[in-house]
Amino acid sequence: MNDDPRLNGLLAGLPEREWLRLAPQLEWVDMPLGKVLYEPGCPLSHIYFLTSAIVSLLYVMEDGASAEIAIVGHEGAVGIALFMGGETTPSRAVVQSAGHGYRLKAQALKDEFNRAESMMHQLLRYTQALITQMGQTAVCNRHHSLDQQLCRWLLLSLDRLPGNELIMTQELIANMLGVRREGVTEAALKLQRAGLIHYVRGHITIVDRRGLERRTCECYEVVRKEYQRLLTAPLPHQA
Repeated sequence: MNDDPRLNGLLAGLPEREWLRLAPQLEWVDMPLGKVLYEPGCPLSHIYFLTSAIVSLLYVMEDGASAEIAIVGHEGAVGIALFMGGETTPSRAVVQSAGHGYRLKAQALKDEFNRAESMMHQLLRYTQALITQMGQTAVCNRHHSLDQQLCRWLLLSLDRLPGNELIMTQELIANMLGVRREGVTEAALKLQRAGLIHYVRGHITIVDRRGLERRTCECYEVVRKEYQRLLTAPLPHQA
C-alpha cells in the first residue's frame, strides 16, 4: 500500500492549488535498505520526497572510504542540485533505513520552482536547513568524541522514524561516521552499558532518549532548532 505523499513535510506544506497541480506527477518509489538514488557526478533525473525511508548523503573518497555529510527523512527531499542549478553533486545518496517516497521528474520540479510560488520558498528554506546540518556534521566530526557523534547520529535518525528501533549494522554506522568499525563497537558498548541503547544483530533500540540527548554534543540541538525554525512541517522533538 502506497504512503500518502503528504507524509512528506515539504509536500504537506503546499497550498491546495499547488498540491493539486503537482500530485498527478508524483511517482511512488520503494526504497529498500542500501538502494542508491544517485552517484557522484551523475546527472540527476528526479528529486525524491521521502515519506518513510531515511537517506544518507555520503561523500566518497577515491579509495572508496566514505563519510555521511547529512541525513534526510520525511521532512525533506533528495536531489536539491536540480533546483540549485548544478544538475550533479559530488555526494552519493543511499537508503539508510528502508521505506518509501515519491519522485518527481527534473523538468517538472524546475517548472514548479520557476513559478516562484510556495514550492520554491519551501525548497530554499529546506536547503538552508540542510546546509546547517552539513556544516554542523563537519564540526562535530572534527571536534567531538565518537561517543558524542554516535549519539548525534542516533538522535537524528530517531527523529525521522516512527518508533525507537533502527536496523543498522555497526559496519554501516562506521561507513556513515567515517570511522573504523572497532570504534563504533566500543562506542555502542559504552552506550549500552549506560542503559541508553540495546544493540543486537543489527537492531538498535533506543532505551533512554533523554539520556542520549544529555550525552551528545550541542550539534544535535543546533541542527534541530534550525529545522524547527525554517520548515513549515519540522521534525518532531520526540519524548
